[in-house]
Amino acid sequence: MFKNPFVKNILSALAVAIFGFILLNLTFLFDYVFQTLVRGLIMSFIKIDLMTTRYWFPPMMHGLFVVVIGLISWSIFKSKLGTLYKAIYMTVPVAVVLVTIGIFFYQWPAIAFSAGGLFSFGVLYYFYRTKQPWIYYYAVILVTVTLAIMTVLGVEI
Repeated sequence: MFKNPFVKNILSALAVAIFGFILLNLTFLFDYVFQTLVRGLIMSFIKIDLMTTRYWFPPMMHGLFVVVIGLISWSIFKSKLGTLYKAIYMTVPVAVVLVTIGIFFYQWPAIAFSAGGLFSFGVLYYFYRTKQPWIYYYAVILVTVTLAIMTVLGVEI
């Protein structure tokens, strides 16, 4: 049964959706821990509340988290992990970038959707040009569509 390519592809798509969802929850918990540790470290040297007194600090923290996820992602995508595992993990950097775009442009939904769409189409175009497996396309489209629907319906993370 698992030798059938159709069954294998359906199970792979389900694995990306299910394990990607679990990984995303762990990622946003990691974001909380990361930002709490960084704020605690900074607050041990500076005695002012940067979150409320400096308008640039919260976006900088989100940008810093994107950089951390980017570094982790680079090492994972350069590793010898299987395609399915990389596709499952791909939900993380795509979601982190899209959510960060949404955070930066939440006051301008048209710009947020446009920037998110450009990012997603750019990633898909890169996959097309480098002839990547279909499961990568699926992971990006799944995350993009899911986050777009959540945004339209007003779901908060």
